[in-house]
Parts: sequence; structure tokens; C-alpha cells
Amino acid sequence: MGVRRVLGPLWVRDLLPNLRSARTAPAPGPPRRGIAELARRARKSFALTVIATSLLTGIFFVGYFYVQRHPVYTPTVMPLTAFDLLIPFQPRALFAYVSLWVYIGAGPGLQRTYRDFAVYGLWICALCISGLVIFYFWPTQVPPMSTNGTTSAAFDWLHRVDQSSNACPSMHVAAAVFTLVRVDDILRSTRSPLQLRLFNVAWCCVIAYSTLAIRQHVSLDVAAGACLGLVFALASLRWRPGVLPEVGYANVALPP
Repeated sequence: MGVRRVLGPLWVRDLLPNLRSARTAPAPGPPRRGIAELARRARKSFALTVIATSLLTGIFFVGYFYVQRHPVYTPTVMPLTAFDLLIPFQPRALFAYVSLWVYIGAGPGLQRTYRDFAVYGLWICALCISGLVIFYFWPTQVPPMSTNGTTSAAFDWLHRVDQSSNACPSMHVAAAVFTLVRVDDILRSTRSPLQLRLFNVAWCCVIAYSTLAIRQHVSLDVAAGACLGLVFALASLRWRPGVLPEVGYANVALPP
């Protein structure tokens, strides 16, 4: 009995401070762990992402411009739909349009390992090559549409470079949808905040809308590009040789 009387108060006295600290010190929840994991990945591969994305984009445009300037067949003019007629020309949407080149870096930049990074790169290359093959055998262009007399230097450069050719499918939208699916897979697996996942969806949608708002594509181009990007994104999630599933990161304790 004497031992129990001595140990009892000591045990209670040692436990109470721990209970108080447990109530006052917030434990790191899954959203915080997810953000920490995303930040770690971004810091780890930032330089590699910038270099690789810039290099692959440059190589893609070499093929893109060649196919554009040397079509095998006469380009097909894509038809306008009622939806296209509802969307006014909006020059400010150009900022959203060019933001794709920042957005596509999120996919490779948030990969877990260098192997994951390489496999991701192979799939995005396959997507781009498929688009070039389509453009080679089925060249298309958008019909003449009003731009309200806008003659800014940015639009002059864009129209001079792109020439409104290689319209369907929109590779702009295909790359954005591919990025949307792959980034959402990462955000979901790391249990990142819902706000990040919604922001990811919103950014992709704004990019797709911008292609219509600045008259670079029509709605059929956007639909075809979205389907192409979705097919490759889902395939890349299904077949990832040597890549472990994106699970369990939110359950790993953060370092103190």
C-alpha cells in the first residue's frame, strides 16, 4: 500500500505536464505534412526542372515550326461553333496563355525521385510527339476571327510565330490537362489542402479558356487537346516502370 501511495502521486504529477503540453502544442496535421513534402520536392529539383523543361520545350518547338511550315497536305480550317461565338476577344487573357510555361513545371518539379522525374519526362515527350504526328498527317488552322483591331507587339509576335496553324488538337490545352491530372495525383497522395487542388484545377481551366479568348484556338481544338492530354495523363499513372505509388507521405512525421 505504501508503494502505491508513493508511486501514485508521482505518476500523476509527471503526467499532468504532458497533458497540458499536448493540449497547447498543435500537432502537425496531414495538410501541414503535405505542404512540407511539396516544398521539399520543389527545392530539391528546382534547377533540374527549369533546365529540363526549357530544353524539351525548345526541342518541341523545333519540330512544331517545321511541321507548321512544311505541311504535307492542305490545312483543314476548323469550324466555329456557337460556343466560340459567345466568347469575346480578350487581350488580357494573353497573360494566362503564356503562364502555361510556368504551370507545366509543376508536374516534373514535384516528382519524388529522379527516376520519377525521368519517367514523367518520357510521358510528356510521348504526348508532344503524338501531337506533332497528328499535325504532320492532318494539318489544321483556325478560321479568321475578329481581334478588335488589337495590334500590340505581343500579339503581333504571337501571330507571326504561331500563324494560327497546327490548331487541332490544342497542345497548349493537352499539356495543361496532363499537368492538371499529374499534379492533382501528387496533391491528393500527400493530403495537401483542398485549396491547392482547387487552385490547380482553376489554373488549368484559365489556360484552356485563354486559348479561346485570344483567338488561338476554337472549342473543337480545346476539346481534342483536353482528350489527348487526359489519355496520356491516365496512361502515365497506370504505367510507371520502377516508380512506387504516391502513398503514405502524409503519415510520415515531420522533423522537429
